[in-house]
Amino acid sequence: MIQRLRDWLINRSVRSLDADSVDFSMAHRRAVREKAILRRLFESFYRECRSMDLRYFGNCPGRRLEIGSGAGILDEIFPDMITSDVKLLPFVDIVLNAAAMPFPEGSLRSIYAINVFHHLADPRAFLREALRALHPGGGVILIEPFYGLLARWLFKNLHATEGFDPEALDWERLRDSGPFSNANQALSYLVFKRDRARFESEFPGLRLLCARPHTHLWYLVSGGANFRQLAPDRFTPAVRLAERMLAPFNRWIALQHTIVLRKNLGKE
Repeated sequence: MIQRLRDWLINRSVRSLDADSVDFSMAHRRAVREKAILRRLFESFYRECRSMDLRYFGNCPGRRLEIGSGAGILDEIFPDMITSDVKLLPFVDIVLNAAAMPFPEGSLRSIYAINVFHHLADPRAFLREALRALHPGGGVILIEPFYGLLARWLFKNLHATEGFDPEALDWERLRDSGPFSNANQALSYLVFKRDRARFESEFPGLRLLCARPHTHLWYLVSGGANFRQLAPDRFTPAVRLAERMLAPFNRWIALQHTIVLRKNLGKE
């Protein structure tokens, strides 16, 4: 039954594509640009990142970088961003590996990653590299799949291609898989919730400042980039209003959460 529902929901434009291919990223970008309700959702994510940036990183100097820009349109909202991806795509500024970024030590103010962290084969390598490249007082802003009741069911069943394994022993995934293959959507839960003590022990230079759950109905109605849209674009204001009204229940029904990590100042 669930498989039939998933087959009905899947967007035809990505059904037969290799998730690690350039064509897959291009199809995602078209979905974001063509589905107004989805574009507004992405814009809300970008503004969330910028709001957290200004709130937590103050007057920290340096450039702002987005990793895993892929299908995103962040540069259209905030032109001062450096966009990047592990794949050679025509609409990103640079191609890079998040575990070996081509920036001098202490040169970045902030790193944004929207639904990217759980695709990293070696999250520890990324966190070490972020510590190197960030200026003291700067940080990382992640928007990742949440782990509440609704999120656990949805990501395990309807979004099962990326996997959701909150019982995984390790943070790392198979090194020989592609950037989208074999992802674990529960990775942020593993690192920053279940294994928080281990994270703090291994990365004392990074402080977890925020873990805010949000987004549910808006994402479901939009279908994201992989699934069909469930309501016309004109319903966007009503969906946004309903989501705000349901905000008190986010700990149970949220599908995304924002995580803010800040690199310690020398005195911290």
